[in-house]
Amino acid sequence: MIRSQESGVGDQESTRRRPDSRLPISVPWLQALPLAAVVAIFLVIPILTLAVVSFWDYTDYDLIPTFELTNYTDLFGSWVTYATYASTLRFAALTWLFTVVIGFWIAYFLAFHVRSKTGQMACFLVCTIPFLTSNVIRSISWIPVLGRNGLVNSALLGLGAIDKPLEFLLFSDFSTVLSYVHLYVLFMVVPIFNTMMRIDRSIIEAAVDAGATGWQIVRDVVIPLSKPGIAIGSIFVVTLVMGDFSTIRLMSGGQSASVGLLISNQLAYLQYPAAAANAMVLLAVVLCVVAAMMRVVDIRKEL
Repeated sequence: MIRSQESGVGDQESTRRRPDSRLPISVPWLQALPLAAVVAIFLVIPILTLAVVSFWDYTDYDLIPTFELTNYTDLFGSWVTYATYASTLRFAALTWLFTVVIGFWIAYFLAFHVRSKTGQMACFLVCTIPFLTSNVIRSISWIPVLGRNGLVNSALLGLGAIDKPLEFLLFSDFSTVLSYVHLYVLFMVVPIFNTMMRIDRSIIEAAVDAGATGWQIVRDVVIPLSKPGIAIGSIFVVTLVMGDFSTIRLMSGGQSASVGLLISNQLAYLQYPAAAANAMVLLAVVLCVVAAMMRVVDIRKEL
């Protein structure tokens, strides 16, 4: 009887000491509340504002809060829109292709051929130092190199390789893609390098022991295991290129078009509802491209 009473008292004390089971459920919500507020203020609310303004009407001097589909019908009813989006996707595809090739081999060299951590850090610093300046300055730096009287044309003329300066080097699609690759290749190098550093070196050794050549190891081991990093870098590069307007304005000389440049011109002419509609369509296109990438590669393994 005494033991049963003691056990009953002990159960009551343990029950009183046991924390409320509802507390752990509320604590994560409280911890996530500041981040959710930041996302809501700086992402959700601006997007909703764009969506609302995209249905407004406007004149040369005023915005008319109303609900109309004129901005979208004008957008989808013009062949200029499709040509502009095709040009933007073409720039994004070419930039992605070159950044993947260059970024992969740079990351491969850093991960598998630079053994010391100090050497890897030094190489990373060399790669990141140019990124301490703005995109505009780095784009403008190509003008004295690719210009009609620039370093490339002067060197080729001096060597006798050409009879007259090459016109396509500057203010063309070539210079635009070159500038894009220069600006965004680091966004491809870093995620691929992080993925390669997680590859178990015993897998490489097993492939070598099995008689695989260097190219076979890269093709059958390194590339498949680096897909999450390639996908993350691809998302960075594609989204940055499709939203850019300053680089194409500087490097194409006004001879090429992009959606970002079109939106910038609409803002300059105070056509805010039309620019908002264009921005919403561009956001939808970018999200579709990103969703397609995520369907091909599961980047959650990298996060």
